[in-house]
Amino acid sequence: MKVLKFSLIFTFAILTACSNNKNNKNLVKTVAIQSSTSEGYKLLQQHCYACHSINSKSHNDIIAPPMVAIKKRYKMSYASEKEFVAAFTNWTLNPTDDNALMFGAIQNFNVMPKMPFKKEEMVKIATYVFNNELEKPDWFQNHYNEEHSNGMGNGNGKRRRMQRSF
Repeated sequence: MKVLKFSLIFTFAILTACSNNKNNKNLVKTVAIQSSTSEGYKLLQQHCYACHSINSKSHNDIIAPPMVAIKKRYKMSYASEKEFVAAFTNWTLNPTDDNALMFGAIQNFNVMPKMPFKKEEMVKIATYVFNNELEKPDWFQNHYNEEHSNGMGNGNGKRRRMQRSF
């Protein structure tokens, strides 16, 4: 709570000191992202990393895809922050096979169980994920390169091919 009060006082001081600056809108946005990212990161650690671990030794040791993989996939479909945050939040609040983007992950791990997340917290997590580089397991890049060398996972997976064939 003290950090939040300090952030608000700091933001007010900056805005007051820069009242004649034409870039106030950008400054406000930057300060808002910085103050929400620390909370977003804490929420990510609390709510997500238990299953989407960054400390796993191999792909065989995980129970859900790493967050960095989720970010890659969601950014492929939702380039703007607003769309990304909405889609990420909607998925976490109501994960179903029908609204899944990561078909390979669904095949490997099944659909994420519905969790009692608060929408406001998921928005903060999604905003953090979109705006920041995420930690990744040591094995991730090699695994990603092996799995996606033929375009799979880049919108060219089995489900897409099956849909096209009908």
